[in-house]
Amino acid sequence: MNNENKYRMICTLSFGDIYAQIIIWLIVIFISLASTLALWSSTRQIYAFATVGIVLVLSLPFLLFAFVTTLFNHIEFVPFDQEEEEKKSKARAKFQSRKAAEAV
Repeated sequence: MNNENKYRMICTLSFGDIYAQIIIWLIVIFISLASTLALWSSTRQIYAFATVGIVLVLSLPFLLFAFVTTLFNHIEFVPFDQEEEEKKSKARAKFQSRKAAEAV
């Protein structure tokens, strides 16, 4: 009844998984800056700053949501097999002891 399994957390996230999200967000920022320059004049400076602020405030939550969901989709929990891990550690120890013996 007392079945306690240990789990190993593996993150398989790579830069290629979020690369498109970063490119799209940079495009949004550059469009925002272009609209700021289009609105920039001596009478409409406040509108230009407001445009940049609104675009950043509205796009940042979506960017964070995309990053977090992508990260969560690349996290795996794999059952930790104690016997298999002990065999691997013994094999590593034998290999290291042989390597040390050869070096001397």
